[in-house]
Amino acid sequence: MPRSSLPLPAHHPWCAIIPPYVLEALSQSGDPEVERRARATLQHDEAMRADRRTDPSVRIGEPTLTAVEQHAAAPRSTEAPSRAIHDCATSRTLPGTLVRAEGEKPTKDAAANEAYDGLGDTWTLFKEAFDRNSLDDRGLAMVASVHYGTGYDNAFWNGSQMVFGDGDGEIFLGFTRSIDVIGHELAHGVTQYTAGLNYEGQSGALNESISDVFGSLVKQHAADQSAAAADWLIGADLLAPGVKGRALRDMHHPGTAYDDPRLGKDPQPAHMDDFVETTADNGGVHINSGIPNRAFVLAALELGGNAWESVGQVWYDVLTGDIKADCDFATFAALTIAAAKAVDAETHTAVSNAWQGVGVDPAKARTPRARKRPTRTGAPNKNAKVVVRRTGGLAGQVLQREVLLRELPTDDCEQWQALVATRALERASLEQTRTHPDAFTYEVDVPSRGVQVAIPEVGLSDDQRTLMDRTLLPPRE
Repeated sequence: MPRSSLPLPAHHPWCAIIPPYVLEALSQSGDPEVERRARATLQHDEAMRADRRTDPSVRIGEPTLTAVEQHAAAPRSTEAPSRAIHDCATSRTLPGTLVRAEGEKPTKDAAANEAYDGLGDTWTLFKEAFDRNSLDDRGLAMVASVHYGTGYDNAFWNGSQMVFGDGDGEIFLGFTRSIDVIGHELAHGVTQYTAGLNYEGQSGALNESISDVFGSLVKQHAADQSAAAADWLIGADLLAPGVKGRALRDMHHPGTAYDDPRLGKDPQPAHMDDFVETTADNGGVHINSGIPNRAFVLAALELGGNAWESVGQVWYDVLTGDIKADCDFATFAALTIAAAKAVDAETHTAVSNAWQGVGVDPAKARTPRARKRPTRTGAPNKNAKVVVRRTGGLAGQVLQREVLLRELPTDDCEQWQALVATRALERASLEQTRTHPDAFTYEVDVPSRGVQVAIPEVGLSDDQRTLMDRTLLPPRE
């Protein structure tokens, strides 16, 4: 389908697995080589964050897309993973040289193969557990670059691809080693295409927590591991021998992952009583994420079985449903409790108990904007019914058509799927755009996804409006 017709994600944050406070501790560790590498990583990461804050052109889908971004953003017609692994060969120029494409045999490079497998395991979790076709639910190609920089102590999602450093070998090993780290970073892409949670304060901590949740679920799903059998650690394979710690984060017991003379002590709180007020780390997004992390684990353990089949589905439904970008902990708790109640009494009790266990009171949730009915997740399938109605106009004529998506031309079918999956119609309906006398109003109802909106024509893009007109008035044969 034409790129111009795609609703685009908002300006996205630069998200890395190693938080600034860890690198700052290493930069004062007393080991000259460790300090040098930590300072270099800190300087690089802050430059990347500054680029995201100050450059409005850095958006998925804008005309300034690089070649790799264009490749990643191109829609796919099949529901199968599409991976491309590149080698930066210690440079910092992205994406590097393509070394393994989808379906090709393993290379001699362990990092490239680990990245390829980790991307595949992440795609498989979202497809098999949540019926989501890649990060954007439209088959987005997954691009990764390995061997980024020399001794680079991080891995990050830059809004269009994954980037992995090799670590310094003394504190951190290669960042492709941990499947949960790969899943964590790619989950930032899912959040980017769904809730778009602001990367600061409590909403930013939720952004980080959601990535930890789905990163851990990627690992558990790949190992066919129950909630009780899982270790709930993030980055357990990253710490080099000699480091006094078990992982970067412990979701079950936040604040206990490491206590090392060079790394410092894990600062994550496990309860709202210990919530950290700070301006560092975008308001403590990597620190306070320990609170919702523990809530998820408590609910998963109380329910038992496979976490991706129980509380994971609740979290996914909230992430892709009625949630605002500035969502705080209390609001997220209220949303997950409501979603759990819709499942069954047992799930409702487990999720309610979990939030109580970490001191988050859903009664303090902000009042969400009213919706006619909750929106379900993902794109509608081709058998979904769409009802389009146009009212108003000088003549006051009412046009209405009820159609199955498979009855439309392929391009139109895909455009409708994208509009629903990205919630573009809902956002347009909430803009409350002033209409004009004698202007049309378009009403859209997609029952299978709970979409029911009314939008003045001036609130629609040209591509959206012409799509609706083509649907209302199909060309004569």
